[in-house]
Amino acid sequence: MSPTSPVSRTFDELFGAVPVMAILRGMSEEKSVELAVRAWDVGVECVEVPVQDEEAARVLRAVVAAGAERGKPVGAGTVTSARRLGWAVSAGAAFTVAPGLDTEVARDSVAAGLPHLPGVATPTEVQAARGLGLDWLKAFPASVLGTGWFRAMRGPFPEVPFVATGGIDAENAGAYLDAGARVVAVGSALEDPDQLPLLADLLRR
Repeated sequence: MSPTSPVSRTFDELFGAVPVMAILRGMSEEKSVELAVRAWDVGVECVEVPVQDEEAARVLRAVVAAGAERGKPVGAGTVTSARRLGWAVSAGAAFTVAPGLDTEVARDSVAAGLPHLPGVATPTEVQAARGLGLDWLKAFPASVLGTGWFRAMRGPFPEVPFVATGGIDAENAGAYLDAGARVVAVGSALEDPDQLPLLADLLRR
């Protein structure tokens, strides 16, 4: 882990009592920092920047630096390879996120001091992730799985905290929280003036 990396924190600590995470995908460095600041200003604690290429890795580094000034955690998303994990570590990310479950990436991320949030969509994947010691899981794509998926998972996995990701905005996020998701991940809500008040309402839940 690089000397500038934050002290490792669990997702319980990272999310705290805030049920919303912001995802800043495919934006310029300036725009990403602007929206990250907006997220922090409305009360969102965690921000994720997907690192699908080297330019995105540079954006991550800029948002991490902005977060450090405010004491806010910034994670790296779409971490699907050792190379992308390396970008996350060198940028000083606080955690990693992936669209699916890759045992090697998950173990290497945790070994580097970054809690890992893998994507799952089936009970088999949930069990496999839990078997690796991963506590929090990302339900992806949430809009395809639907709110019924979260209700169904309460039966066999009542102890698992899920982050609903994919197709979530401030207008439908409440339904996923009501269905059992512990956190919802949103992106477009930060850019839409009509959704910002709804986002603020979510944060007061």
